[in-house]
Amino acid sequence: MEQTYTLAAPVTLQCSVDLPASKSISNRALILHALSGGVQRPMNLSDCDDTAVMIRALEQHGAEIDIHAAGTAMRFLTAYLSTQKGSHLLTGSARMKQRPIRLLVDALRALGADIQYADSEGFPPLLIQGKPLPGQEITLAGSVSSQYISALLMIGPTLPQGLTIHLTGQLISVPYINLTLSLMAHYGASARWTDERTIRVGPGPYQDVPFTVESDWSAASYWYEMMALWQPQAESPSPCVELIGLFPRSSQGDSRGAELFAKLGVHTAFTPRGVELTRLGVPVARMVEDLVDIPDLAQTFVVTCCLMGIPFRFSGLQSLRIKETDRITALQQELHKIGYVVKDEADSILSWNGERCPAEEHPVIATYDDHRMALAFAPAILRLPSLAIAHPEVVSKSYPTYWRHLAAAGFSLR
Repeated sequence: MEQTYTLAAPVTLQCSVDLPASKSISNRALILHALSGGVQRPMNLSDCDDTAVMIRALEQHGAEIDIHAAGTAMRFLTAYLSTQKGSHLLTGSARMKQRPIRLLVDALRALGADIQYADSEGFPPLLIQGKPLPGQEITLAGSVSSQYISALLMIGPTLPQGLTIHLTGQLISVPYINLTLSLMAHYGASARWTDERTIRVGPGPYQDVPFTVESDWSAASYWYEMMALWQPQAESPSPCVELIGLFPRSSQGDSRGAELFAKLGVHTAFTPRGVELTRLGVPVARMVEDLVDIPDLAQTFVVTCCLMGIPFRFSGLQSLRIKETDRITALQQELHKIGYVVKDEADSILSWNGERCPAEEHPVIATYDDHRMALAFAPAILRLPSLAIAHPEVVSKSYPTYWRHLAAAGFSLR
């Protein structure tokens, strides 16, 4: 039976939230740990679906590896398995088999990898025959998924001559590339930008070193959204949310969300335990931002600005069409249900000029097997009389305890 949560808003917003560990860091650290051949598994790993399938794949090394809907695992394991002895069929969910991977496969083949398509050309599943890769230099479009680039970077030290990557055109999601370089350095690799479009990775083994994963700034964004959407109620205390485990100088690109939410009236104060969110200042009248480096926060800001009545223009969203779902279309369709007409341009821009449409009396938000649709739309109940989320279980992909945390904060889930 299809599950749906009908939500009701809390009467206060005062809570402390132990955020999940970063999925982005966890999955990179697991690959680097495996390449080091070490025994010190990273500490505080994410308990989300994507990290679980990565752990299972790396520990079992089966002939067939099913990563389900985990895009990060598909990209990272494609490169990793190409360097490891053995034959593997790397497959995933129906949606995963529709997500293109040709550019990564072509790059790995240029390095000497033996990868074949098991079904449709350019898409998973993949037949991978692992072996040492003799290549040392490739050129790649900078506009492709940063996960392709990260996947290639992480295997760089295993190549006899190391790896040089030349990036052409527009660069997107650079913070995720820098996150990868930072983690590689922690594990002992020599990897750095030699100029604004070239990355050089030296040869040499990774080191088996201890590592602890920090909390997830992407998960934090939904609590920032709640703080932005909170409307003062008679005699209720001032809203205050503590988010545990966030660092002030984080290598996560999505930490920039704190800076953008300051424009929406949310103040961030760092504490020894994490951050404390309060309401401070007047929100901007209009928001214009390039989100090319933080595309995973697009749903959060689009929903927040609509519900706050703040017109916006968000660019740099070209990767949204090939995420867990077509996020541009999904956002437009679900926002229409609650009364907002959002426009898209050039497959990379979402904008709203204040145009409204009749809202459904009891809207049910479809989640399209996309965790961020559920995560970003749930806080909308703070500004709506009625809201339900279909297939709420999708949050397990990145934030399995989300609904439990909402309930603890006073939200009703029926």
